[in-house]
Amino acid sequence: MRLSKSLAAIMGIATAMVLTVAPSASAAPDFYTPPSPLPSGSNGDLIRTGPSVLVPSVPGVNGQFPGTATRLMYRSEDANDKPIAVTGTYIDPALDWTGKGPRPVVAVAPGTQGQGDQCAPSKMLNQLITYAPPLDVMVEYELLTINALLLQGIAVVMTDYQGLGTPGNHTYVNRAAEAHAVLDSVRAAQSLPGTKITPDAPVGMWGYSQGGGATAAAAELAGEYAPELDIKGTYAGAPPADLAATLAQVDGTSLTGVIGYTLNGLRESNPELNPTIDDNINPAGQQMLATVANQCVGATVLSVGFHRTNEFTKTGQSLSDLLKSIPIAGEVFAANKIGNRTPTAPVYIGTGSTDDIVPHGQAVELAGDWCAKGANVQLDTVPLPPIFPGLGAGHALPLLINEIPAMKWLGDRLNDVPTAGNCAG
Repeated sequence: MRLSKSLAAIMGIATAMVLTVAPSASAAPDFYTPPSPLPSGSNGDLIRTGPSVLVPSVPGVNGQFPGTATRLMYRSEDANDKPIAVTGTYIDPALDWTGKGPRPVVAVAPGTQGQGDQCAPSKMLNQLITYAPPLDVMVEYELLTINALLLQGIAVVMTDYQGLGTPGNHTYVNRAAEAHAVLDSVRAAQSLPGTKITPDAPVGMWGYSQGGGATAAAAELAGEYAPELDIKGTYAGAPPADLAATLAQVDGTSLTGVIGYTLNGLRESNPELNPTIDDNINPAGQQMLATVANQCVGATVLSVGFHRTNEFTKTGQSLSDLLKSIPIAGEVFAANKIGNRTPTAPVYIGTGSTDDIVPHGQAVELAGDWCAKGANVQLDTVPLPPIFPGLGAGHALPLLINEIPAMKWLGDRLNDVPTAGNCAG
């Protein structure tokens, strides 16, 4: 009943989101520039905080409704265990938590936003619609999930990941960097003074697509990287657990440009690949990488969507086939594969049977890998016929269809309702 009321309220807020674009909350111009050197300390330590106003939100008795937001910069690690600064947003809910035990916090790992600094979620949460001429338009779609959680009295923290807003290329779909950013965002939220959560608040994690890969990576790394966190459950929707398989499938679709994001991210985290990449891509490929590095995903769809990556290589091979032929690239893909570690808390994997962006088969494989290691896994496949393959409908629709059952599953975990998963099934 409470969930139904919350979803009704979400629809009201969603309507307001469509009809109203509020002015952007101003941040200090240098907020996203980390101090140099970084302060010594531990991963998850706060470096600085600043004001943030969600759009839409209204003043209420207990602060802003549906939640009072704070912009964060916190200490984390990149894929090579080097200390870095990452930004994000913590949102304290206006409504009471009526569930079991202390109020929980859920780390929302955002789906693909883009690679330009203007695409950082902590910026877009303040303005809803981001526009840079001529064609770079982006709507912060994660607000629907954020509001669904806030309206249940659940606190939310959302990372920007490495390099979104902060210096350097965003390390898109990098397993270790994204897992670190997600887990350290929770540590940062728990250490923020004056909130409604405790320093040991129960934790959930939620993500779809890029975010699903990030939460899946965080779930299996938490036991060694952040064992102190009381993680109750993780939703990993359409996780790109196998980058090689994902890059092969996404080529020629509306989201071809995310291959450019991936290569730019690999250049950041694995610079040993740079000579090989530079030697094998043509001027059009160089231009594509430079262009998408400064775009949000809307502009990338318009500029690179439905192109084939063989247009960008000197040999006429697809970028996927090219990388398969390079041993060092194979090592990098293997290092980024999710499923080689064991989650210590229940995980719900959502996937669509005809996902045309993130292959359904590799999500099933991830579930099997974890089940074989004794993890508690719930695999839920949304059966759909092919719908305009390559457009992305087969990827987007399972997110919408799965939202309510996945939200209920996570709510049960936060209320300590036991689950056995469906590995045996």
